[in-house]
Amino acid sequence: MAMEKEERLLAEVRDEFGLIRVLEVGDYRFLEFGEAVEQSCVFTADPRWLEYDYSRAMLLGALCHDAPESALFLGLGAGNLTQACLAYLPLEDVEVVELRPDVPRLAMKYLGLADDPRLTIRIGDALELLPSVESADLIFVDLYTDTGPDVGHLAWNFLGDCQRRLNPGGWLVINQWAGEDGKPLGAALLRGLYHRHYWECPVTEGNVILLVPADLDQSLDRAGLLARAEALAPRLGYSLRPLIEALRPAS
Repeated sequence: MAMEKEERLLAEVRDEFGLIRVLEVGDYRFLEFGEAVEQSCVFTADPRWLEYDYSRAMLLGALCHDAPESALFLGLGAGNLTQACLAYLPLEDVEVVELRPDVPRLAMKYLGLADDPRLTIRIGDALELLPSVESADLIFVDLYTDTGPDVGHLAWNFLGDCQRRLNPGGWLVINQWAGEDGKPLGAALLRGLYHRHYWECPVTEGNVILLVPADLDQSLDRAGLLARAEALAPRLGYSLRPLIEALRPAS
């Protein structure tokens, strides 16, 4: 019988929104909000490694763009998706909006978030700061609290504004909760807002990643996506092909 690995508490901070903890278990470190609600998992030896399918599917969303130069992350978490995008995409400018000032501080101290000259982190509410950010080729929405998705994940104006902040040819990647039926949270709202013109990637963690193009003329180039994913696989250490095979039209 395998021995349970010991859990070590590396940091614990309380802010106006509640508790933030960093835990270490074996080769992994975890960012938690509240009482044991895991937000992110980092492989300590390589902070660019994406352990979970939902984060791999978000990276896949980034590969929908053949040459992204700019990215905006709404919600940082441990920063491993940001790190992966900085490492594997031709990005020149990356902006992060994170609500809680302790999150980037802890990510840099314990979770391997590197100081990169291309990276700017702004502290504040994504819903309030969105009008003031630069437009981007890629926008990632991953706003979670210890009780689930932030109100932004169901806010018509905010989600519409996210799409409008995309550069021509850009992609919006949303980490959405899934309901019992496997459809994304707010499926009817999303269908109406984006005119059913997006793709979904259901993942094992019970979420659905939405891939939303900047406009209706833009389509998903599966062949190009697969080629970029396969070319990257040796550097990633895993294949994104199963996620590409799981892609489906708006439900």
